[in-house]
Amino acid sequence: MKNALIWFCRIAVGLLFIFSGLIKANDPLGFSYKLQEYFEVFHLTALNGLALSSAILLCALEMILGFALLIGIRINSVAWGLLLLIIFFGFLTFYSAYFKVVQTCGCFGDAIPLTPWQSFGKDMVLLALVLVLFFNRRQLKLLVNPKAEMALLAAAVVLSVGVGLYTYNFLPVIDFLPYKIGANLPDEMKTPPGAKPDEYELTYHLKNKKTSAVKDMTDKDYLKSGIWKDTNWEVQGDPERRLVKAGFTPKIRDLAIQDAQGNAYTDELLLNPFYSLWIVAYDLEHTHTEAINRANALAINLTRNYNIRTVLLTSANVQEATAFAKAHHLVSEVFYADGVPLKTMVRANPGIMLMKNGTVVNKWHYHTLPTYDRLVKEYLQKP
Repeated sequence: MKNALIWFCRIAVGLLFIFSGLIKANDPLGFSYKLQEYFEVFHLTALNGLALSSAILLCALEMILGFALLIGIRINSVAWGLLLLIIFFGFLTFYSAYFKVVQTCGCFGDAIPLTPWQSFGKDMVLLALVLVLFFNRRQLKLLVNPKAEMALLAAAVVLSVGVGLYTYNFLPVIDFLPYKIGANLPDEMKTPPGAKPDEYELTYHLKNKKTSAVKDMTDKDYLKSGIWKDTNWEVQGDPERRLVKAGFTPKIRDLAIQDAQGNAYTDELLLNPFYSLWIVAYDLEHTHTEAINRANALAINLTRNYNIRTVLLTSANVQEATAFAKAHHLVSEVFYADGVPLKTMVRANPGIMLMKNGTVVNKWHYHTLPTYDRLVKEYLQKP
Protein backbone atom coordinates (compact mmCIF):
# COMPACT_ATOMS: atom_id res chain seq x y z
CA MET A 1 0.00 0.00 0.00
CA LYS A 2 2.78 2.38 0.93
CA ASN A 3 4.73 1.60 -2.24
CA ALA A 4 1.60 2.25 -4.32
CA LEU A 5 1.16 5.66 -2.65
CA ILE A 6 4.79 6.58 -3.28
CA TRP A 7 4.53 5.56 -6.92
CA PHE A 8 1.32 7.54 -7.33
CA CYS A 9 2.92 10.64 -5.80
CA ARG A 10 6.04 10.21 -7.89
CA ILE A 11 4.16 9.98 -11.19
CA ALA A 12 1.61 12.69 -10.32
CA VAL A 13 4.19 15.21 -9.11
CA GLY A 14 6.61 14.48 -11.94
CA LEU A 15 3.99 14.86 -14.66
CA LEU A 16 2.43 17.95 -13.07
CA PHE A 17 5.77 19.72 -12.80
CA ILE A 18 6.63 18.87 -16.40
CA PHE A 19 3.21 20.02 -17.59
CA SER A 20 3.33 23.23 -15.54
CA GLY A 21 6.81 24.11 -16.78
CA LEU A 22 6.04 23.21 -20.38
CA ILE A 23 2.79 25.17 -20.57
CA LYS A 24 4.51 28.29 -19.21
CA ALA A 25 7.56 27.77 -21.41
CA ASN A 26 5.16 27.86 -24.36
CA ASP A 27 4.82 31.59 -23.59
CA PRO A 28 7.81 32.73 -21.52
CA LEU A 29 7.27 36.39 -22.37
CA GLY A 30 3.76 36.21 -20.94
CA PHE A 31 5.11 34.52 -17.81
CA SER A 32 7.74 37.26 -17.49
CA TYR A 33 4.93 39.86 -17.42
CA LYS A 34 3.43 37.93 -14.52
CA LEU A 35 6.78 37.91 -12.70
CA GLN A 36 6.97 41.68 -13.15
CA GLU A 37 3.60 41.97 -11.41
CA TYR A 38 5.04 40.09 -8.43
CA PHE A 39 8.18 42.25 -8.50
CA GLU A 40 5.95 45.32 -8.29
CA VAL A 41 3.96 43.88 -5.38
CA PHE A 42 7.14 43.17 -3.40
CA HIS A 43 8.79 46.46 -4.46
CA LEU A 44 11.47 44.67 -6.47
CA THR A 45 10.97 46.50 -9.76
CA ALA A 46 14.76 46.74 -10.11
CA LEU A 47 14.58 43.06 -11.08
CA ASN A 48 12.28 43.71 -14.06
CA GLY A 49 15.22 43.39 -16.42
CA LEU A 50 15.72 39.81 -15.20
CA ALA A 51 12.07 38.81 -15.59
CA LEU A 52 12.43 37.14 -18.98
CA SER A 53 15.56 35.12 -18.17
CA SER A 54 14.03 34.19 -14.79
CA ALA A 55 10.85 33.03 -16.53
CA ILE A 56 12.74 30.80 -18.96
CA LEU A 57 14.94 29.31 -16.23
CA LEU A 58 12.07 28.80 -13.79
CA CYS A 59 10.03 26.95 -16.42
CA ALA A 60 13.07 24.84 -17.28
CA LEU A 61 13.66 24.08 -13.59
CA GLU A 62 10.12 22.75 -13.19
CA MET A 63 10.51 20.46 -16.21
CA ILE A 64 13.97 19.27 -15.15
CA LEU A 65 12.84 18.47 -11.60
CA GLY A 66 9.75 16.65 -12.88
CA PHE A 67 11.78 14.57 -15.35
CA ALA A 68 14.50 13.82 -12.81
CA LEU A 69 11.89 12.67 -10.30
CA LEU A 70 10.30 10.26 -12.76
CA ILE A 71 13.67 8.80 -13.79
CA GLY A 72 15.18 8.89 -10.30
CA ILE A 73 18.18 11.11 -11.09
CA ARG A 74 19.92 12.74 -8.09
CA ILE A 75 16.82 12.03 -6.08
CA ASN A 76 17.92 13.64 -2.79
CA SER A 77 18.67 16.97 -4.47
CA VAL A 78 15.50 16.70 -6.56
CA ALA A 79 13.36 16.05 -3.47
CA TRP A 80 14.77 19.14 -1.76
CA GLY A 81 14.30 21.18 -4.93
CA LEU A 82 10.67 20.12 -5.29
CA LEU A 83 9.94 20.88 -1.64
CA LEU A 84 11.51 24.34 -1.71
CA LEU A 85 9.89 25.22 -5.03
CA ILE A 86 6.38 24.21 -3.97
CA ILE A 87 6.74 26.09 -0.67
CA PHE A 88 7.82 29.16 -2.65
CA PHE A 89 4.89 28.82 -5.06
CA GLY A 90 2.52 28.23 -2.15
CA PHE A 91 3.66 31.43 -0.46
CA LEU A 92 3.16 33.45 -3.65
CA THR A 93 -0.32 32.08 -4.35
CA PHE A 94 -1.43 32.54 -0.73
CA TYR A 95 -0.12 36.10 -0.72
CA SER A 96 -1.92 36.81 -4.01
CA ALA A 97 -5.18 35.33 -2.76
CA TYR A 98 -5.17 36.81 0.75
CA PHE A 99 -4.05 40.31 -0.18
CA LYS A 100 -5.80 40.30 -3.59
CA VAL A 101 -2.78 41.56 -5.50
CA VAL A 102 -1.92 39.35 -8.51
CA GLN A 103 -5.28 37.90 -9.50
CA THR A 104 -3.96 35.21 -11.87
CA CYS A 105 -0.77 33.44 -10.83
CA GLY A 106 0.08 32.09 -14.28
CA CYS A 107 0.66 28.60 -12.85
CA PHE A 108 -0.54 27.00 -16.08
CA GLY A 109 -0.07 30.03 -18.29
CA ASP A 110 -3.12 31.18 -20.24
CA ALA A 111 -4.09 27.59 -21.03
CA ILE A 112 -5.78 26.96 -17.67
CA PRO A 113 -6.54 30.25 -15.86
CA LEU A 114 -6.88 29.77 -12.10
CA THR A 115 -8.06 32.14 -9.41
CA PRO A 116 -5.55 32.83 -6.60
CA TRP A 117 -7.40 30.59 -4.15
CA GLN A 118 -7.63 27.79 -6.72
CA SER A 119 -3.90 28.14 -7.32
CA PHE A 120 -3.20 28.03 -3.59
CA GLY A 121 -5.37 24.93 -3.21
CA LYS A 122 -3.54 23.26 -6.07
CA ASP A 123 -0.20 24.08 -4.44
CA MET A 124 -1.32 22.66 -1.09
CA VAL A 125 -2.31 19.37 -2.75
CA LEU A 126 1.05 19.29 -4.51
CA LEU A 127 2.81 20.08 -1.23
CA ALA A 128 1.15 17.06 0.41
CA LEU A 129 2.29 14.82 -2.46
CA VAL A 130 5.80 16.26 -2.38
CA LEU A 131 6.03 15.71 1.39
CA VAL A 132 5.23 12.02 0.89
CA LEU A 133 8.09 11.82 -1.59
CA PHE A 134 10.44 13.90 0.55
CA PHE A 135 10.10 11.70 3.62
CA ASN A 136 10.40 8.55 1.52
CA ARG A 137 13.09 9.79 -0.85
CA ARG A 138 15.44 6.92 -0.03
CA GLN A 139 12.94 4.53 -1.59
CA LEU A 140 12.95 6.41 -4.92
CA LYS A 141 15.37 4.39 -6.98
CA LEU A 142 17.12 5.27 -10.24
CA LEU A 143 15.21 3.66 -13.13
CA VAL A 144 17.90 3.88 -15.80
CA ASN A 145 21.45 2.69 -16.25
CA PRO A 146 23.70 4.82 -13.97
CA LYS A 147 26.05 5.39 -16.92
CA ALA A 148 23.24 7.17 -18.77
CA GLU A 149 22.21 9.31 -15.80
CA MET A 150 24.24 12.44 -16.59
CA ALA A 151 23.56 12.22 -20.32
CA LEU A 152 19.80 12.13 -19.69
CA LEU A 153 20.04 15.02 -17.24
CA ALA A 154 22.04 17.09 -19.72
CA ALA A 155 19.50 16.34 -22.44
CA ALA A 156 16.67 17.39 -20.14
CA VAL A 157 18.43 20.68 -19.35
CA VAL A 158 19.07 21.46 -23.02
CA LEU A 159 15.51 20.61 -24.09
CA SER A 160 13.88 22.45 -21.18
CA VAL A 161 15.82 25.67 -21.71
CA GLY A 162 15.55 25.26 -25.48
CA VAL A 163 11.75 25.22 -25.43
CA GLY A 164 11.61 28.61 -23.70
CA LEU A 165 14.23 30.13 -25.98
CA TYR A 166 12.46 28.86 -29.09
CA THR A 167 8.99 30.12 -28.15
CA TYR A 168 10.39 33.49 -27.08
CA ASN A 169 12.11 33.95 -30.44
CA PHE A 170 9.40 32.44 -32.68
CA LEU A 171 6.07 32.93 -30.83
CA PRO A 172 4.21 30.30 -28.77
CA VAL A 173 3.74 26.92 -30.42
CA ILE A 174 0.12 26.89 -29.20
CA ASP A 175 -1.53 30.30 -28.82
CA PHE A 176 -4.05 30.33 -25.95
CA LEU A 177 -4.64 34.08 -26.16
CA PRO A 178 -7.78 35.74 -27.58
CA TYR A 179 -5.75 37.26 -30.43
CA LYS A 180 -4.72 33.89 -31.84
CA ILE A 181 -4.73 33.19 -35.58
CA GLY A 182 -8.29 32.69 -36.80
CA ALA A 183 -9.90 34.65 -33.96
CA ASN A 184 -12.51 37.26 -34.89
CA LEU A 185 -11.80 40.14 -32.55
CA PRO A 186 -15.25 41.80 -32.66
CA ASP A 187 -16.81 38.47 -31.66
CA GLU A 188 -14.31 38.09 -28.83
CA MET A 189 -15.38 41.52 -27.54
CA LYS A 190 -19.13 40.84 -27.51
CA THR A 191 -21.33 39.93 -24.58
CA PRO A 192 -24.04 37.51 -25.78
CA PRO A 193 -27.71 38.36 -25.13
CA GLY A 194 -28.94 37.07 -21.80
CA ALA A 195 -25.46 36.72 -20.33
CA LYS A 196 -25.43 37.39 -16.60
CA PRO A 197 -23.41 40.41 -15.48
CA ASP A 198 -21.19 40.49 -12.40
CA GLU A 199 -23.07 40.46 -9.09
CA TYR A 200 -21.90 42.89 -6.43
CA GLU A 201 -22.77 43.39 -2.78
CA LEU A 202 -22.75 46.85 -1.24
CA THR A 203 -21.94 47.42 2.43
CA TYR A 204 -23.22 50.63 4.01
CA HIS A 205 -21.58 52.28 7.01
CA LEU A 206 -24.35 53.74 9.18
CA LYS A 207 -24.29 56.09 12.12
CA ASN A 208 -27.11 57.09 14.48
CA LYS A 209 -27.27 60.86 14.88
CA LYS A 210 -28.82 60.62 18.37
CA THR A 211 -26.84 57.81 20.02
CA SER A 212 -23.68 57.91 17.82
CA ALA A 213 -24.02 54.14 17.42
CA VAL A 214 -22.50 52.72 14.25
CA LYS A 215 -23.22 49.58 12.25
CA ASP A 216 -22.46 48.02 8.87
CA MET A 217 -25.20 46.53 6.72
CA THR A 218 -25.29 44.97 3.28
CA ASP A 219 -27.58 46.52 0.71
CA LYS A 220 -30.03 43.61 1.02
CA ASP A 221 -30.22 43.87 4.80
CA TYR A 222 -30.46 47.65 4.53
CA LEU A 223 -33.59 47.43 2.39
CA LYS A 224 -35.09 44.42 4.18
CA SER A 225 -34.76 45.90 7.68
CA GLY A 226 -36.40 49.19 6.71
CA ILE A 227 -33.73 51.09 8.61
CA TRP A 228 -33.61 53.54 5.73
CA LYS A 229 -36.99 54.84 6.92
CA ASP A 230 -35.47 55.92 10.26
CA THR A 231 -34.14 59.44 9.77
CA ASN A 232 -31.83 59.04 12.78
CA TRP A 233 -29.66 56.65 10.80
CA GLU A 234 -27.52 58.11 8.04
CA VAL A 235 -25.03 56.59 5.63
CA GLN A 236 -21.42 57.53 6.28
CA GLY A 237 -19.14 57.90 3.26
CA ASP A 238 -19.33 55.71 0.15
CA PRO A 239 -20.53 52.10 0.41
CA GLU A 240 -17.99 49.30 -0.06
CA ARG A 241 -18.47 47.27 -3.24
CA ARG A 242 -17.59 43.57 -3.24
CA LEU A 243 -17.82 41.12 -6.12
CA VAL A 244 -20.08 38.24 -5.04
CA LYS A 245 -20.37 36.28 -8.27
CA ALA A 246 -18.51 36.83 -11.51
CA GLY A 247 -20.69 37.03 -14.58
CA PHE A 248 -19.83 36.62 -18.24
CA THR A 249 -16.60 38.34 -19.24
CA PRO A 250 -15.67 38.80 -22.92
CA LYS A 251 -12.26 37.43 -23.82
CA ILE A 252 -11.27 40.89 -25.06
CA ARG A 253 -12.51 43.76 -22.91
CA ASP A 254 -9.67 46.27 -22.84
CA LEU A 255 -8.98 47.00 -26.51
CA ALA A 256 -9.48 50.67 -27.35
CA ILE A 257 -7.59 52.16 -30.30
CA GLN A 258 -7.39 55.91 -30.85
CA ASP A 259 -5.44 58.48 -32.79
CA ALA A 260 -3.22 61.27 -31.46
CA GLN A 261 -6.26 63.50 -30.87
CA GLY A 262 -8.07 60.83 -28.87
CA ASN A 263 -10.58 59.92 -31.58
CA ALA A 264 -11.78 56.29 -31.40
CA TYR A 265 -10.69 54.05 -34.27
CA THR A 266 -11.33 50.59 -32.82
CA ASP A 267 -14.44 49.83 -34.85
CA GLU A 268 -13.08 51.34 -38.04
CA LEU A 269 -9.95 49.20 -37.95
CA LEU A 270 -11.69 46.01 -36.85
CA LEU A 271 -14.53 46.25 -39.35
CA ASN A 272 -12.29 46.87 -42.35
CA PRO A 273 -13.42 44.24 -44.90
CA PHE A 274 -10.08 44.34 -46.70
CA TYR A 275 -6.61 43.18 -45.71
CA SER A 276 -4.73 45.46 -43.36
CA LEU A 277 -1.30 45.14 -41.77
CA TRP A 278 -0.83 45.94 -38.09
CA ILE A 279 2.66 46.60 -36.80
CA VAL A 280 2.40 46.12 -33.02
CA ALA A 281 5.19 47.76 -31.00
CA TYR A 282 3.95 48.50 -27.50
CA ASP A 283 7.35 49.82 -26.34
CA LEU A 284 9.07 51.97 -28.94
CA GLU A 285 12.06 52.68 -26.71
CA HIS A 286 13.04 49.00 -26.63
CA THR A 287 11.62 47.80 -29.92
CA HIS A 288 13.81 46.02 -32.48
CA THR A 289 14.60 48.91 -34.81
CA GLU A 290 15.94 46.77 -37.66
CA ALA A 291 12.68 44.84 -37.66
CA ILE A 292 10.75 48.11 -37.68
CA ASN A 293 12.67 49.17 -40.78
CA ARG A 294 11.92 45.84 -42.50
CA ALA A 295 8.25 46.11 -41.55
CA ASN A 296 8.20 49.66 -42.91
CA ALA A 297 9.66 48.48 -46.25
CA LEU A 298 6.95 45.82 -46.35
CA ALA A 299 4.30 48.43 -45.60
CA ILE A 300 5.60 50.71 -48.38
CA ASN A 301 5.31 47.97 -51.00
CA LEU A 302 1.89 46.81 -49.83
CA THR A 303 0.52 50.35 -49.78
CA ARG A 304 1.99 51.25 -53.15
CA ASN A 305 1.03 48.10 -55.04
CA TYR A 306 -2.14 46.90 -53.28
CA ASN A 307 -3.38 49.99 -51.44
CA ILE A 308 -3.38 48.00 -48.19
CA ARG A 309 -3.90 50.01 -45.03
CA THR A 310 -0.95 49.66 -42.65
CA VAL A 311 -0.96 50.92 -39.07
CA LEU A 312 1.46 51.08 -36.18
CA LEU A 313 -0.08 50.32 -32.79
CA THR A 314 1.83 51.49 -29.73
CA SER A 315 1.36 52.43 -26.10
CA ALA A 316 4.01 55.17 -26.33
CA ASN A 317 2.96 58.77 -25.81
CA VAL A 318 2.15 60.92 -28.82
CA GLN A 319 5.40 62.91 -28.71
CA GLU A 320 7.56 59.79 -28.55
CA ALA A 321 5.62 58.01 -31.29
CA THR A 322 5.67 61.05 -33.59
CA ALA A 323 9.42 61.44 -33.21
CA PHE A 324 9.92 57.69 -33.74
CA ALA A 325 7.80 57.66 -36.90
CA LYS A 326 9.70 60.64 -38.29
CA ALA A 327 13.11 59.16 -37.47
CA HIS A 328 12.26 55.87 -39.22
CA HIS A 329 10.28 57.43 -42.09
CA LEU A 330 7.25 55.29 -41.29
CA VAL A 331 4.48 55.26 -43.88
CA SER A 332 1.99 53.58 -41.55
CA GLU A 333 -0.67 55.49 -39.67
CA VAL A 334 0.11 55.66 -35.96
CA PHE A 335 -2.55 54.69 -33.42
CA TYR A 336 -2.47 54.28 -29.67
CA ALA A 337 -3.74 51.62 -27.27
CA ASP A 338 -2.99 50.41 -23.76
CA GLY A 339 0.11 48.27 -23.41
CA VAL A 340 -1.73 45.26 -21.94
CA PRO A 341 -3.77 44.33 -25.05
CA LEU A 342 -0.81 45.14 -27.29
CA LYS A 343 1.40 42.73 -25.33
CA THR A 344 -1.36 40.15 -25.68
CA MET A 345 -1.84 40.59 -29.43
CA VAL A 346 1.57 39.26 -30.35
CA ARG A 347 4.44 38.21 -28.07
CA ALA A 348 7.05 40.31 -29.85
CA ASN A 349 8.15 43.93 -29.96
CA PRO A 350 7.48 44.51 -32.79
CA GLY A 351 5.17 41.87 -34.13
CA ILE A 352 3.11 41.85 -37.31
CA MET A 353 -0.57 40.97 -37.66
CA LEU A 354 -2.38 40.50 -40.96
CA MET A 355 -6.05 41.40 -40.42
CA LYS A 356 -9.18 41.10 -42.54
CA ASN A 357 -12.72 41.90 -41.46
CA GLY A 358 -11.69 41.78 -37.79
CA THR A 359 -10.12 38.33 -38.08
CA VAL A 360 -6.48 37.57 -37.36
CA VAL A 361 -5.38 36.00 -40.64
CA ASN A 362 -1.80 35.46 -39.50
CA LYS A 363 0.84 36.98 -37.26
CA TRP A 364 4.62 36.89 -37.04
CA HIS A 365 7.46 37.50 -34.64
CA TYR A 366 9.99 40.05 -35.86
CA HIS A 367 12.44 37.17 -36.32
CA THR A 368 10.13 35.61 -38.90
CA LEU A 369 8.74 38.63 -40.72
CA PRO A 370 7.28 37.52 -44.07
CA THR A 371 8.70 38.89 -47.29
CA TYR A 372 6.58 40.98 -49.62
CA ASP A 373 6.58 38.22 -52.24
CA ARG A 374 5.40 35.65 -49.72
CA LEU A 375 2.53 37.82 -48.51
CA VAL A 376 1.41 38.53 -52.04
CA LYS A 377 1.60 34.90 -53.08
CA GLU A 378 -0.10 33.43 -50.02
CA TYR A 379 -2.83 36.01 -49.48
CA LEU A 380 -3.20 38.80 -52.02
CA GLN A 381 -3.12 36.73 -55.20
CA LYS A 382 -5.63 34.18 -53.97
CA PRO A 383 -9.01 34.34 -55.72
